[in-house]
Amino acid sequence: MTVTGADLLQDAYGRIKEAVHGAVSGLSVDDLHVRLDDAANPIAWLIWHLTRVQDDHIADAAGTEQVWTAQGFSGRFNLDLPVESIGFRHSNADVAAVRVNSAQLLTDYHDAVHAVTDRYVSALGDSDLDRVIDDNWTPHVTLGVRLVSVIGDCMQHVGQAEYVQGILQRR
Repeated sequence: MTVTGADLLQDAYGRIKEAVHGAVSGLSVDDLHVRLDDAANPIAWLIWHLTRVQDDHIADAAGTEQVWTAQGFSGRFNLDLPVESIGFRHSNADVAAVRVNSAQLLTDYHDAVHAVTDRYVSALGDSDLDRVIDDNWTPHVTLGVRLVSVIGDCMQHVGQAEYVQGILQRR
């Protein structure tokens, strides 16, 4: 069996999905919003942000509407933030504005984004990964580099969420 770039991407994004579910498992709504200090990001924000970034970047690469708006998640979350917000350059007040009423809402959104991501990357050929999608950088950013960058960002944030979850569970 030959492993393709799409196979590797599907595996990596699947690992993110598993980690997201694990990071919120068993947590109360209050736990989701605990900030370890005044400037720390809570689990709810971390999971929302990593999912928004994945949604934004995959939609951009695929030329599709984001799941956030296409499937009504912006209304279900009903955040006091601009609809296009994905968490970059958020102030402490912006972070605090990401309030959810359940871990299920976070995983529902992530699962919907994952389904779109999985369909998109499964259809990619190895040569697709070399396509330049952003020439504002030197070197230019290829689709493959962007997809791996999203994986790295998501894994860092879900790891942060798991770290906070571990602290909360040991208290």
